[in-house]
Amino acid sequence: MIEVIKTIRRDWKINDTKRDEGLSTPPEIKRFDNICYASDTKWQTLDVYRPKDAQGKLPVLVSVHGGAWVYGDKELYQYYCMDLARRGFAVVNFTYRLCPEFKFPAPLEDTNFVFGWLLQHADEYGFDTDNVFAMGDSAGAHLLGLYLCILGNPEYAANYPFTSPKGLCIKAAILNCGVYDVISHVQEDRDMHAIMQEFLPNKCTRQEQELISMNRHVTHALPPLFITSSTDDFLKNQVPYIVPELCKNNVPFTLKFYAADKAGEPLLHDFQVTIRKTESVRCNNEECDFLRSFVAN
Repeated sequence: MIEVIKTIRRDWKINDTKRDEGLSTPPEIKRFDNICYASDTKWQTLDVYRPKDAQGKLPVLVSVHGGAWVYGDKELYQYYCMDLARRGFAVVNFTYRLCPEFKFPAPLEDTNFVFGWLLQHADEYGFDTDNVFAMGDSAGAHLLGLYLCILGNPEYAANYPFTSPKGLCIKAAILNCGVYDVISHVQEDRDMHAIMQEFLPNKCTRQEQELISMNRHVTHALPPLFITSSTDDFLKNQVPYIVPELCKNNVPFTLKFYAADKAGEPLLHDFQVTIRKTESVRCNNEECDFLRSFVAN
């Protein structure tokens, strides 16, 4: 395993553990844990969180976690996702296969498995399949963006060995602090290039970089999007790569750029997941309000 992946897995785990120190399952949340959504009981598992007092079916929100394609799982996102569930959603929080243990398109295939599982188990967990939403951050925003392109672009979907679930309609989506043009990011970030060489089957050819750059595959069929970045997001320069393509293809979107309330205080990449920050609460409220505006009664 290359050194940059070892470093990410070690250092980010330390930081994320500190981030969530003292948090526990909110008393108003009911959780269903460690459900296998495909065949691999280690990598392909998910949790479902619902407000305890909610009756009947709820709008469902699928979260695709971040972690530079090499790190992260549902345990690291449980408190964030339960916090979103408190806002009136049934939230699906899943682990997917990571690099270097698995090559692309394994995480996209897992995302597809999850949405298929969701449709099959809607009655069991109270999912309103007329109101399906999704959100991703960082690498998760990248993966979700590609998956939305697969759903809306048959020519692009033909590049993949799986078929999207029949009847799936994602009504709106959140993309937080994402990568939208892999080509530019690989050129600008040496660590990114090293990771992509491990992630992509043919060691990061130009053709592969184009395949996984969302901005190359946008069509008018994408759902409405809520896109965020922040003052100290190291990926904020990725935003200009996606906005013109959304405009050109008449995809409705809301773009929000957040700054810290206190002068001189940084607001870092993926700040939304740090649920005790004032700015995170505001952002997560605004994102959930955005999604609720598309709920069909």
